[in-house]
Amino acid sequence: MSAPTGIDELLERVRSGYTRLDPREAYDASRAGALLVDIRYQALRERDGLIPGALVVERNELEWRLDPQGSHRAPEADSHDLRVVVVCNEGYASSLAAASLHALGLHRATDLAGGFQAWKSAGLPVTSP
Repeated sequence: MSAPTGIDELLERVRSGYTRLDPREAYDASRAGALLVDIRYQALRERDGLIPGALVVERNELEWRLDPQGSHRAPEADSHDLRVVVVCNEGYASSLAAASLHALGLHRATDLAGGFQAWKSAGLPVTSP
């Protein structure tokens, strides 16, 4: 397989490995036990608010916090079978993050298409900043 020629091709390739969720699907998944993981940086969380119940993990710590075998894992990261929905601001960085989680063996990881902004636009729960 040849290397991608740019970020758009890379995104297309990694997204072909799993099914992304729209905001309503992500909401329903979270209500059914999936772990929403907000990887937005602090300034965006402070500006726009949070998704209630989402685990906040800065992107640069994601793999360490979600590796079920890692010494720095979050308590929620207890199995490679964990269903994870990664949320970034607009749905781009989360796709790369979900692919990274797949590489760690979290085979049910996916991301929120459109990110936090799509969630908020869909009228789903958000805490005030």
